[in-house]
Amino acid sequence: MTQHTQMGEIESVKAVSELYSPVSGTVTERNERAIGSPELVNDGPYESGWMLKISLNDASELEKLMTAEQYEAFLASQDK
Repeated sequence: MTQHTQMGEIESVKAVSELYSPVSGTVTERNERAIGSPELVNDGPYESGWMLKISLNDASELEKLMTAEQYEAFLASQDK
């Protein structure tokens, strides 16, 4: 998997959205529980709703990502 390439899709009641990989690496584990109960992604993305575990190819790619706080601020700015 390569950073910023499509890694899958997620379906909601109204739409199907593409998911893009935040980092390059190899998937080492996927959360079967979230696949069977996708509401976990919304209910607890940092706990039971995680999707994949990835072995990183380049840890420096993490520095290019937003923090949770930065992402929340970005989303808030989009609502205006």
